[in-house]
Amino acid sequence: MYVVTAFLIGLRFLLSVYSVSFRERCLGVMESSGCRGVKYLVVIPVLNEVKAIGFVLDEVLSIGIPRDNVVVVDGGSTDGTREVVFSRGVKLVDQFGKGKNDAIKTAATLANGFDFIVVMDGDYTYPAKYIPILVEKACREGYDLVIGARRKLEPGAQSVLYRFGNKVLNTVFNTLFGTKLSDILSGMYVVRTNILKELGFESRGFGIESEIVSHVVSQGYRVSEVPIEYRKRLDTSAKKLRIIHGIRIFLEIVRMAWRYNPTFFIFLLGSLMLVIGLPLGFYVAYHYFFTGIKYYVKGLVAIVLTLAGFQSLLLAILSLYMKRSELRILRELRRYRK
Repeated sequence: MYVVTAFLIGLRFLLSVYSVSFRERCLGVMESSGCRGVKYLVVIPVLNEVKAIGFVLDEVLSIGIPRDNVVVVDGGSTDGTREVVFSRGVKLVDQFGKGKNDAIKTAATLANGFDFIVVMDGDYTYPAKYIPILVEKACREGYDLVIGARRKLEPGAQSVLYRFGNKVLNTVFNTLFGTKLSDILSGMYVVRTNILKELGFESRGFGIESEIVSHVVSQGYRVSEVPIEYRKRLDTSAKKLRIIHGIRIFLEIVRMAWRYNPTFFIFLLGSLMLVIGLPLGFYVAYHYFFTGIKYYVKGLVAIVLTLAGFQSLLLAILSLYMKRSELRILRELRRYRK
């Protein structure tokens, strides 16, 4: 009995030493980069996360983040999540509306006086130790949005279907917006408060991350990624993301592309005429050269569709480069204003 008690006391001492050491390292990083005076608010949206939220808050507080700089935005939990938050002495706010979109919108109204907002899910999948690293990169290198890209996955943290869907959505986003990001849907990121206040919050549910990223890249702001770990959920029954949400996020990305760069989107749709024109042209050419059958009308239709599709594709590429030139001009204007 005495041995066990001594072991537990020793373990607790080692953990406290490590916690202090880690806190000092985090603060040292902020001080050395000239980011000591930067203020950031950690926002944790939750909905029925009673098994995880206590661990999340303990981890956040253990790295030296003051309780006044942490807020939990609750979407109407009924499983005891609220009581756990109160027991940690952390501020809890009821969000306006429903869904993660409204949770982030609520958080934006609470961030007056803060330079950055740090968003992280309350399911214990994102390690809090990356918060100072993300903030330090944003303030030291001048980024307006820094995403914690999930690169180091714990076994079982993501299913094959989930990883495939995430890859598809990132590819679609990069194609439509001309970016090279790897994880636009990460639930852990740092964004400048003034940018979040600019947002229209037009998306619904889990589409808020894609709306934030699309706004940032389309308005000439700077975005970067930091590789982070991603853990398994403590409560798998509380998982809220489903296939239908992936479809909705895809539609949100398409809608954001239409809003921020309609010219590129229209010409890209026009280039789809190649999908019909080219096969039809090959069909007509095959019969003309090998069977002697001449399809004049089909041949004319194939030529028109192919030419129109090819021109649309070239114009889509041209509009994308024009958009990039516009973004560079916006960045230069902001730099001179500073």
